[in-house]
Amino acid sequence: MLLRKIVTAAVLATAATLLVPATAAVAAPARADAAPATTSAATTPVIVVGGLSGVAIAYEPLAARLRADGYRVFIYQLPGLGLGDIPASARAFAGYVDQVRAATGAARVDLVGHSEGGLVSRYYLKRLGGTGVVGRYVSLGSPQYGTYVANILKFLGLGSCAGVVACQQMSIGSAFLADLNAGDDTPGAVRYTTVRTIQDELVRPVDNALLHDGSTNVLIQSSCPLRVVGHLGLVLDGTTYTVIRGALTDAPVRPNCYAL
Repeated sequence: MLLRKIVTAAVLATAATLLVPATAAVAAPARADAAPATTSAATTPVIVVGGLSGVAIAYEPLAARLRADGYRVFIYQLPGLGLGDIPASARAFAGYVDQVRAATGAARVDLVGHSEGGLVSRYYLKRLGGTGVVGRYVSLGSPQYGTYVANILKFLGLGSCAGVVACQQMSIGSAFLADLNAGDDTPGAVRYTTVRTIQDELVRPVDNALLHDGSTNVLIQSSCPLRVVGHLGLVLDGTTYTVIRGALTDAPVRPNCYAL
């Protein structure tokens, strides 16, 4: 009984971390950094889309790397920390993209989505017409085809994801994922890139974080077998950033195993 309580507490803590999004980001267009562009691709604003329970400040290290490379960066924190309906979050995100484009005068934006943020972004692209205004999509550890971690709460006797809607939708076999993954995984002229890691403790199996139909799918350990990167580490890891940077500049994706 004690062991079950300990495991339950650990799973809930992990799920809470996965569910933190960037809520305060609705006001971000007025505060975005506008560092001089160092590449032609850097003229396109980049929106970093937080994950479940991913508060905006958690993505500042990634944003700082992008700013140092000359990008105008915006961080979007999911409404209600991403606990609610993913399509509803995507509709709110669609309005945010419009705000960023209006504030910057940019015709297109690029998206870097972590965890649930990758699903919100992809729903926006596939179901809300976002392909017309997005040039590049990069997902970091997003459960594109669901994760058993979301299913395990039911196994522990806590009901369906303890009532958390987004968690239910990220469960393998959910109606939401069946709809999102029907047809082409990579619609439009958007360049799609997914990044995943063997050590991802929240997306299991880890190959559920990749896309089909022409996406560039990067497993960090395929190039860097000794690199240890967890789910949250994808936002902080230097090797992962070299993949992101390559994707945003349309360069060949070559992970730098020694990047800090």
